[in-house]
Amino acid sequence: MSIKFRNATLAIAVSVALGTTAVSAAENEAGAQDKDVERIAVVGSRAAPRSVADSPVPIDIVGGGELGKNASSDMLDQLQAAVPSFNVRQQPISDAASFIRPVNLRGLSSDSTLILLNGKRRHRASVIAFQGGGVNDGAQGPDISVIPSVALKQVEVLRDGAAAQYGSDAIAGVMNFVLKDASDGGSVSVRRGEYYEGDGGSTVIDGNVGMPFTKDGFVNLSFQYKNADATSRSVQRPDAQALIDAGNTHVGNPAMTWGNPEIDEDITLFGNVGLDLGDDKEFYMFGNYSDRTATGGYYYRNPQNRGGVFTDGNGDLLVGAMDGNASACPNIEITADDVRNQQNYIDGVANNDNCWAFNELLPGGYTPQFKGVINDTSLTMGTRGEIKGGFLKDVYYDLSGSVGRNKSSYTLSNTVNPSLGSLNADQPNNAFDVGSYTQLEKSFNLDLTKGIDMGLVDPVNFATGLEWRQESFEITAGEQASWEAGPLSTQGFSVGSHGFAGFSPEAQGIDSRQSIAAYVDVEAYLTEDFLVGAAVRYEDFSSFGNSTNYKLTAQYTLNDEISFRASHSTGFRAPTVGQANVVNTQTSLVNGELVQSATFPPTHPVSAQKGGKELEPEESVSYALGMVYQSGDFFMTVDAYSIEVTDRVAQTDKLDIVQSDVDALIGKYPSPELLLGGKVTFFANDFDTKTQGVDIVANYGMELMGGDTKLSLAYNYNSTDVEDAGDYTSGFKVRRLEEGIPEHRGTLTLAQNWENVSMFVRANYFGEWFATHADEPDEFSSYGWSETVGSSYTFDAQVSYFVNDSWTLAAGANNIFDKEAQELQKNGGAYGVVSGKYYESGPYDYNGGFYYVKATYNF
Repeated sequence: MSIKFRNATLAIAVSVALGTTAVSAAENEAGAQDKDVERIAVVGSRAAPRSVADSPVPIDIVGGGELGKNASSDMLDQLQAAVPSFNVRQQPISDAASFIRPVNLRGLSSDSTLILLNGKRRHRASVIAFQGGGVNDGAQGPDISVIPSVALKQVEVLRDGAAAQYGSDAIAGVMNFVLKDASDGGSVSVRRGEYYEGDGGSTVIDGNVGMPFTKDGFVNLSFQYKNADATSRSVQRPDAQALIDAGNTHVGNPAMTWGNPEIDEDITLFGNVGLDLGDDKEFYMFGNYSDRTATGGYYYRNPQNRGGVFTDGNGDLLVGAMDGNASACPNIEITADDVRNQQNYIDGVANNDNCWAFNELLPGGYTPQFKGVINDTSLTMGTRGEIKGGFLKDVYYDLSGSVGRNKSSYTLSNTVNPSLGSLNADQPNNAFDVGSYTQLEKSFNLDLTKGIDMGLVDPVNFATGLEWRQESFEITAGEQASWEAGPLSTQGFSVGSHGFAGFSPEAQGIDSRQSIAAYVDVEAYLTEDFLVGAAVRYEDFSSFGNSTNYKLTAQYTLNDEISFRASHSTGFRAPTVGQANVVNTQTSLVNGELVQSATFPPTHPVSAQKGGKELEPEESVSYALGMVYQSGDFFMTVDAYSIEVTDRVAQTDKLDIVQSDVDALIGKYPSPELLLGGKVTFFANDFDTKTQGVDIVANYGMELMGGDTKLSLAYNYNSTDVEDAGDYTSGFKVRRLEEGIPEHRGTLTLAQNWENVSMFVRANYFGEWFATHADEPDEFSSYGWSETVGSSYTFDAQVSYFVNDSWTLAAGANNIFDKEAQELQKNGGAYGVVSGKYYESGPYDYNGGFYYVKATYNF
């Protein structure tokens, strides 16, 4: 009996818990089904989302070939085009979140969706989204973007809570990425594209090869290499233009760039190995190595008014005495368009070796650049098969171990540590190594499954399992110049590399936790038409204690065409080790002004002074009710759901540090006076939400226009209500949670195949949404920071020509009609301050249309 990949697909993984065995196989580029995967039902086409009809919970299946039919090479954008309840957006000027973008499934945060690779838990990214656009504020989910479509057989999306099967994070659902397992053949492709605006050009080279591993196994290897130029959707800031008009020749045009970061040397390798050991047993191994460098910009620092660097915030030039005798330096009120032309500046600063102002070093101001090097590695090894003797006879086992690591190292350039004053001139290229974050996870799993004959229609599926996990979050300090308090730190100058302060030795360290879990689940057909299932899982964490969750499922088949399904479950999401221990200092926009904002652990003395306390897990209760209808070539599923989440973990709003806080911190925190006037945030269990929605998936196949035609419709309605906002969740944050993502989202796809040509056209619908920029509160809407935006459509298309059995040429575009994103109000203050044309929170790419050509060689 072949057991090839028996437990690697999500449906079989779910069957361990639910007894579900129906799932779709991906179609390859030629349209053939994979015959090696048993008990598989093909649903829909490769050009549309697919659902499994025989499951009591909704599952979408997206083939690897379909994912590749997209202008973007980023897995996140590819999934958004295929799964309507999945959302992701570009994040310009958002620190590391610009490089590892957070996602949403069913309107919940990115760390509320569990990510699997070949049915095994995927490790988190080291990046925490400090500016996550409301829903994802402080989220720390896995980095899906490292997974290339060329490596995938299919992606399976379980749209239902599944913590009773998999543990923490599966509140919104589960996404399983299934790697290719062919033992021969392969492909190599080259793709080139750019935006209609003429920027953002990208080159992608990828390939896949399958090879035999002895006569009983396979080795399947994939690679992807890509580069992408930065984009600019910028406008010149009025204040920067005023400086140019006043004769300041050191100001750029534009002074800052608002757009996608530059991606350089993005290399990804994936491997998947399987070996039949005989006697119905198999060895498997898979993993990846990924490395990329990304560079993005920050906000412009104006040399006439930037507080903590150029000015004291009250209209006077910030002048520092390098010898510490501040009284020897003059007080200079800024009265000219360029302070360097003032005589009191010339006499008191320019011709005074002891008195220092940053206009000497950076006369035109400056715009820091943020570079991140992201390294991601993982390895999973295991064996599975059927036990032939003893008291476990006929039990199917799966024993595995996994390790995953994600490291993000940061460099800040074209910036200063203001407190160092003139010593910044000694910093090569005005660049600072600010340190790194590292997420490391290890796990061991044992799963046992057996069918037990209890006199029912089919054997009762019984499953149990154990899991041990350990995860750690490490902060590595940056170079001394990036964090030290220099000689001007007591004279009103900011401390640390400006824009993103380096991690200090006090912040450096490793924090970790362990958890152990056990689960039991049973599923049975009480009659030929009535399937029921139940699962319970107990998990104990070394940090906050234990959690027990359950799930109940049922499906009733009314006739050959209609069936009904339902589920009810409880779930939880453990706060990540990073959220509980991260330290970070960054520059944020508050009331239209740039301010330094520090993030501390919730139990840190500074956080505790503002009410911080140890984090507890989020808890959820989910209900779902659905229907499946299939008749001939028509297939449709309708699933309604409700997800209540209490004690949600998120980053607090930015809280002011006032004198009373400084007084209370004396003796508890070194030099608390340096915090005065700044902002602090931390993570807290602060609000409850209720999310309700409906998913509709429909597919219809026919013969039309002399070829095979498939129509696919996928629609999602999703509404979130904040039911209990706590002390740290503002009304603006509530509005972003409730309205920041469109409640209505849909896709309609027409796919057509002829003998030598195939094509598809996809229409994307986005409902009304709340547009915001730079996390500014909506009371500043009159300044152009936010507004409600109506619904919109975009269209994608691709045409492929099969030259012969080996060569395929394709051309296509996303947003082919170049639908513009919502523009910022041109008469508003935001338009100039952020130097961008569009709101950054839009549901589709603000860069506009993108076209591409692609050549693929199959062998």
